Amino acid sequence: MNSNVLKITVIASAAVVALASFKAIHNSASGTPKTKNSGIDIANIDSTIKPTDDFYQYVNGKWLKNNPIPETESRWGSFNELEKTNKAKLKTILEGAAADKTAKPGSNTQKIGDFYSLAMDSTKLNKDGFSPLKAEFDKINNVKTSDDLAKEVAHLHMMGVGPMFGGYVGQDPKISTEYITQLFQGGLSLPDRDYYTNTDDRTLDIQKAYISHITKMFVLMGDKAEDAAKEAKVIFDIETNLAKSSMTKVELRDPEKQYNKKTLKELADLTPNFKWEIYFNELGIKNISNVIVGQPLFFTEFNSDFKAVSIADWKTYLRWNLIDATASKLSDDIVNEHFAFYGKKLLGIPALKPRWKRALEATDGSLGDALGQVFVEKYFTEDSKKRVDQMVTNLIAAYRVRIDSRDWMSAETKKEANVKLDKVMRKLGYPDKWKDYTSLEIKHDSYVQNFMRANEFEFKFMVNKLGKPVDRTEWGMTTPTINAYYNPSLNEIVFPAGIMQPIFFNPDADDAVNYGIMGAIIGHELTHGFDDEGCQFDADGNLKNWWTDTDKANFKAKTDMLVKQFNDYVAVDNMHVNGELTLGENIADLGGLTISYYAFKKSLAGKPAPAKIDGYTAEQRFFLAWAQGWRGNMRDAALKNQLQTNPHAPGNFRGNGPLTNMQEFYDAFGVKPGDKMYRPKAERAEIW
Repeated sequence: MNSNVLKITVIASAAVVALASFKAIHNSASGTPKTKNSGIDIANIDSTIKPTDDFYQYVNGKWLKNNPIPETESRWGSFNELEKTNKAKLKTILEGAAADKTAKPGSNTQKIGDFYSLAMDSTKLNKDGFSPLKAEFDKINNVKTSDDLAKEVAHLHMMGVGPMFGGYVGQDPKISTEYITQLFQGGLSLPDRDYYTNTDDRTLDIQKAYISHITKMFVLMGDKAEDAAKEAKVIFDIETNLAKSSMTKVELRDPEKQYNKKTLKELADLTPNFKWEIYFNELGIKNISNVIVGQPLFFTEFNSDFKAVSIADWKTYLRWNLIDATASKLSDDIVNEHFAFYGKKLLGIPALKPRWKRALEATDGSLGDALGQVFVEKYFTEDSKKRVDQMVTNLIAAYRVRIDSRDWMSAETKKEANVKLDKVMRKLGYPDKWKDYTSLEIKHDSYVQNFMRANEFEFKFMVNKLGKPVDRTEWGMTTPTINAYYNPSLNEIVFPAGIMQPIFFNPDADDAVNYGIMGAIIGHELTHGFDDEGCQFDADGNLKNWWTDTDKANFKAKTDMLVKQFNDYVAVDNMHVNGELTLGENIADLGGLTISYYAFKKSLAGKPAPAKIDGYTAEQRFFLAWAQGWRGNMRDAALKNQLQTNPHAPGNFRGNGPLTNMQEFYDAFGVKPGDKMYRPKAERAEIW
């Protein structure tokens, strides 16, 4: 689940109230339980594997064998299966909007219809080529001075292009009631700084392919091959310098290191070669006194590079950034070359997705609330929202009990933890307030220009927040998204409608299964508020320590056990999981699964667990559902990229890893010393 930031319900009552609300989620309005199935795909179970040796393989073995990765995908698993169903629904919506000749100009139907239809018009795209970007290339070509350069960088940032560095307006991490301008490292086209700084054979091979890709793209733009090769070297050298001063993925997990508030004078002193007043004025950012600089060392290097690199070379770099950001919205020759590197080379994907899927994803990305509103009206039931809401209530109550039972936490820290739990906001299904796209003009002229207009709309929407109260209703994901997140600055958990479907939430399955996966996902997001990053934010979303020194040390000792556990996992070839990079997600998986197990037990209200279904006890079905949710096959190239860049461990380690720390799993399946799933008690991480 994604843990990044992006009607709110605040859990603000005492433990007695929360515990009193426990009830089985399967109760219907009449109070009569429905007949349930197990919700477990038992046909996928590989009985040749002992569940006590490799539980993930036992649960999913036949599925993994019978579900090869489609040629257009980097992976295929439970999320992709549901996404396939979702996309069929969204395709119906978009094709209807595109064909609707009665849609009122300026309406959401007209906007999503025109955006999608232009994305689907391959004849027009191939005829137009680069021509829709001519005005943008002309602006870059007209840059003459460093002041012009600062203005053009701002313009490109507003268009959704990201040269040199990044910037956004968001909550002040230490004053969560205020918005502030924030600057951070960026300017790279490869997925991570390590792709520029590492010297292993795989990295060097990717660097060579990347330089070749840039060269080919410039040739497609009309440059001579020898000139294109020189331009590619210029770009790679600029990006390599920026990468060398960038923080690593692990360093970026420390929010305190990223909080460097500076006055505008201090920012100017840090980077005197770049005129921030020109940059901010172009963006419409005015009357600000402070900014947060995420990585001062990066901006020191950027300041030197800004002066040392010639204007001509910067213009080459800007041209590259423009084409790299928009390539997927242009003619087939450009799209195919873009895919040849980012899809085939980096991720090992053999074939490009069909045009309708790419067009659909782009529409969701640019007009998410307009598309999501129709999706909810046509396909989402309020019953699912109510039942998931009850699960959230049960999970929070179980969490409170777990916090109070922690022997490694002092009463003082437990009190603050409960206050934070009380204030967790929940957002379920869809926003209470949809985004107003009135000022966004979607024309029937150009796919890429519509894309840039949508980006400019979003950028201005963001900048317009400055000086206004924090909008606590805003969502960071679109409604059809099959995912969830926790936002520490708002202390909120968010579950879009997209994920409230089988196999994650199955209204026809018994409670054990729904708690085993949907409940664990809810618990996962709750636990992000108490993982190694989230625990640095208080109940009101401020980056502020609320731990005693002893409790913090105890917490670190326990989380260090998870770091070691996941560091020991070998995922592909000789590449290990990075236990530090994945720590937050691994804490959330273990905590979420544990909390959900006890929420399920509490929901029984003292009654015996339901009888066996398909030969499995309720406790066993709970864990089967967890492992089933993480099933998936993945290409080696994509897996290697994930290990290097992604804070989530691969699915098989997520399926097995938390279980080896849980006595509840050992009891359910009779795990004993000698079994491969067995971990000595002294080595088990029990945190939340």
